[in-house]
Amino acid sequence: MGDQEVKLLGVWASVFSKRVEIALKMKGISYEMVAQDLSNKSPELLRYNPVHKKVPVLLHNGKAICESLIILEYIDETWKSGPSILPEDPFARSTARFWAKFMDDKIHPAIWKIWGSRGEEREKTIEEATEHLKTIENELKGKKFFGGDEIGLVDIAGNFVALWLDVILDLVGIKLLTKEKFPRLSEWTDDFLSNRVIKETLPPREDLLAIFRSLFGQSN
Repeated sequence: MGDQEVKLLGVWASVFSKRVEIALKMKGISYEMVAQDLSNKSPELLRYNPVHKKVPVLLHNGKAICESLIILEYIDETWKSGPSILPEDPFARSTARFWAKFMDDKIHPAIWKIWGSRGEEREKTIEEATEHLKTIENELKGKKFFGGDEIGLVDIAGNFVALWLDVILDLVGIKLLTKEKFPRLSEWTDDFLSNRVIKETLPPREDLLAIFRSLFGQSN
């Protein structure tokens, strides 16, 4: 598409920033990563995402696109090189959008609630998270990835489940995503994390553990 200026305002440990980096690398798009400090938000971030003031923000030839799932669709529609992120079929596309939204609306809040809860409340939040994980376990049956044989929108949206979930539960001292309880989700995690682009893009587990410990304390 000729000369392109692609910048990503993001944070190395952000689930949402990493989604966009995965998509850009899958498509073979050169981009400049502009690291952000969310405790001291840059004028650039405030200018380009004045509504939410959050990362990620994709800048494509000076135009800003915000919200990670919207950015993934924009990348897929703008650059036809590389693998498709969303399927062509309208029904399959709508299904992928549904499950990507499920990741954000159900899985994310449930896991963070485990982190922030104690005692009986924590037991309830673990139950809730387990039910949501069972739902996506069932959705994976008979498939390697959520969209079929290749990584697509829902898998990228699920990067939280593949890496961050394990880190958070490790710090809390809970084993939840085991091969016994979630055989398909465990297989999916292994397949997802062993993909070349994913390995190159996601932060090392130890680095995430270290940043979470420093932000929230060793134990919870």
